[in-house]
Amino acid sequence: MKRFTGPALPVLIVLAMATAGCGAVGDPRGSSISVTASPEETTPQASPETTPPGTPAPRGGLVAGRYQPLWPFSTPGEATAWQEAHRRDGREAWHLDARRTALAFTRDFLRFTEIDRVAKSVRQGDHARVHVAYQAEEGPRLLVAAVVHLVKYGSGEDAPWEVVGTDDTSFSLTRPRYGATVRSPLTVGGRITGVDESVKVQVRRPGSTTPVGEACCVGAGGTGSPWTARVSFKAPPGRTLTVVASTGGHVATVERFAVTGVNVPSS
Repeated sequence: MKRFTGPALPVLIVLAMATAGCGAVGDPRGSSISVTASPEETTPQASPETTPPGTPAPRGGLVAGRYQPLWPFSTPGEATAWQEAHRRDGREAWHLDARRTALAFTRDFLRFTEIDRVAKSVRQGDHARVHVAYQAEEGPRLLVAAVVHLVKYGSGEDAPWEVVGTDDTSFSLTRPRYGATVRSPLTVGGRITGVDESVKVQVRRPGSTTPVGEACCVGAGGTGSPWTARVSFKAPPGRTLTVVASTGGHVATVERFAVTGVNVPSS
């Protein structure tokens, strides 16, 4: 994943209280999640390929022919089945909203429950990048935890959004390589900018409410300093897994996170 420079601490998004607010949008569980009141930004240019292409997974299962399907669907068949059901009865319309899908991924799949806001959302064709955030303890500031990359999974205007990764910021996850075939134990690493950071690593798969592997905690800090961890996991063969690294503990349990997609060999 491509790095872009940023401040040592999470990006501070200041909302103008007189002109903007946070509108409530329902998530898959029926409770409300806050998103910015301003409209989603759009641009006609092709999306920059921040998330590197995957290689080992069957090409028929990749999103847009190159990205790992992390969540909420694991296969094109699952996405198509939802699409057909939605056309019949309108079920689970949140799949059509990149912002709600990104928040559901963060809160319901990764279990980062404090990260329940959207600070910014940018759409470029079939790609969207959603800046998921949490509210500062004081004032109306939003602190961005990650930039979630989503891609339309399938064809048609009603194709659902699929999470395929995150963009690198001041906290990156560069090992294992995106789309790599992996076995347990797994070496995970990247770079971080911060002070007194504590990195936690989890391995997750769709359909499971608990991690299939976990390692905690790795002390880190400095400017662009490397960090590394080793995690054991158990997962069914032939699966796409999400490796997630997180850090926090200063003002929130999880303040920044990064994810990548890997594959378990079929045999």
